[in-house]
Order: sequence, then C-alpha cells, then structure tokens
Amino acid sequence: MHVITEPPRAGCPKRMHHGPCGGVRVDGLCEMAPAPCVFLEPSAWPAAPEPVRTGARVRAPLVLTDLSTPPADAATLRRVVELLAPTCDAVLAGDHQDRPDFPPSTIARLVDAAGGVPWVTIACRDRNRITLEAELQALALDGLATVLCVTGDGRAYDVRPDVTQVFDLDGTRLASLAAGLGLPVAVPETPSAPPRAFRPERLVHKQRAGAGVAVLNHVPLTADVAAFVGPARALGLTVPVVASVPLFTDARSAAVLDALPGLEIDPVRVEEVLGADDPVEAGVASALDAALALLEVEGVAGVNLSGMASARGVLPAAEIQAETGRRVRARVTASRGRSAPPGP
Repeated sequence: MHVITEPPRAGCPKRMHHGPCGGVRVDGLCEMAPAPCVFLEPSAWPAAPEPVRTGARVRAPLVLTDLSTPPADAATLRRVVELLAPTCDAVLAGDHQDRPDFPPSTIARLVDAAGGVPWVTIACRDRNRITLEAELQALALDGLATVLCVTGDGRAYDVRPDVTQVFDLDGTRLASLAAGLGLPVAVPETPSAPPRAFRPERLVHKQRAGAGVAVLNHVPLTADVAAFVGPARALGLTVPVVASVPLFTDARSAAVLDALPGLEIDPVRVEEVLGADDPVEAGVASALDAALALLEVEGVAGVNLSGMASARGVLPAAEIQAETGRRVRARVTASRGRSAPPGP
C-alpha cells in the first residue's frame, strides 16, 4: 500500500500537505480560521508528488448525478437509484458533515444492487487513517465503485460540536493510497477558489498521485471551465474531466449550490429559472444548455448534475435529475449520430 508521506503544512487547520483545499474564501481567508490560507504564496506550494501506480482505469461517465437521499435509509436509496439508473451513467454519493450515514462501501453495494453505477466520496475529516485504509480495503474487495477522494469541508463551529475533526490525510494523499490499492480514483478541484493560478497545476499533482478522472466544482460560466482545463492540459493533465452543472428548480435548491466557499452559480441563470412560469421545466432546460456547452470544451468528457435539484423531496428531485440526464444523453446521441457512450 502506497501513500505520500510528507508532513502537513504548518498552520493549516486541515493538516494538508498538498493544499490548498477548495474552501479558500474569495478574500483568501481559510474556511476554518480567521487567517489567510497558508498555501496562497507561491513559496508555500508543495512540489508535485512522485508518480505512483495509477489506480484502475476510469471511464468518465457522460452523466454523473449527485445522489440525494436521507441518511441510512436503504429503501429510499434504492427507489432513487432505480429512478436515476436508466438515464444517468453513474451516481455520486456525497459526504455529509452533519449526519452519520452508511459507510461508502455499504452505499456502493446498495447502489449496485439497485442497478446503478456507484461513485462514492471518502473524506478525511471524520476518519482517521486506519479507518480510511479499512474503508478503501472494503471498496477494493468489492470492486464496485469509483472513489472520489476529498479532504472534506471544515465543519462549522455550530455543527456537531461534540465531534472531532481528524484530517490525518488530505485528498491528494488519500488518492495516492486508493490508487495503490488499484481502485479507480477520482479527485475534485475548485477552479474559482484562490489561488486560481495554481489550481490547474494542483490538479496535475493529483493526477501524478494516482487520480484517473477529475470532477470540477461548479463555476458560473463555461468560459471559466475552459480557462481552467486549457492550462491544466498544457501542464500535463491527461485524465478526463467531469464538469459540474448546477441543477436547481426552486429558491432552496439554488441557495444550497451557492452556500459553500469556492462554489458559485451564475446569478442571471438563477433569476431566469426562478422567474419562469414553470421553474421545473426552466431548470431542466437551463441545465441541459449548460451541460451541452461544457461538453464542447476540449478535455471535458462528462458532466455532473450537481445539487439537490428540488426542495419538494428526494423522489421528485430524482425525477428531475433523471429527466435532465435523459435529455443530455439524447442530445449527445443526436449530435454524434450514434448511441451515447455507456457508463463506466
């Protein structure tokens, strides 16, 4: 089992070595402390990790869709996945800082049993290294899921203050660990978070650590994605990129997408969707347009339908996600003159 072993950066509350995380605020402040991020200055940037054995090959899904279900509710998870699976190539189970859920390996089994292709997020915030290693071993044993390796958002002071935050590893070192076990590894990046100029190189660092695909957090404009992916490819990025499309149909589902540091959505698009006579249809159509535009960017192989989609409940939300996935696949099929690529 391989893992990058350099010590964490002094002064980083998340004990990261390969920072900065995606939570750096617009003004450069850390999301966890009233101080500038310790990775903002070029002299603080770590050297790229030595290449490690790349994990299992990852075929980027054309449509990756966020999985939104109540925690530890296997029956609802099954119903949601059954709605999503016919039109979405894979479903991404997130990481929740405020509620306990099934372990990622269990979620992978449940998604697979319901007919979906599982992608699971593993965060370093709430698991020490031994627990992370155990979870990766379970995922490697089953061989069902792509693993999205993240450092994890810092927990707000008023969210579960009785629970410690661990951060034994950061996302890049976790990706190295997962790749060493032969797992298919995905990594995130936030193009709009400071320091923007370093973000493309940081993604290349993660590729060197063993990542096989990248998932970009959503940004306001397609041009922002192109301005990130182009320099990354020039620096040596070869893994496929999945770009996120914010999917919302009401005020609450829009607000959730804009709530964390580093995440932004186009306010004009929000106004158009929420002001429409039929916000659900407008939201789906807007997401379709955004997805098709992103798929025209060189290096972007798929899109992630990101967010809760609707505040009306997880099943109505899943129906909206499924319909959006169906339209994306249909348009791509029509434009390519053949069947849309299968899921991974």
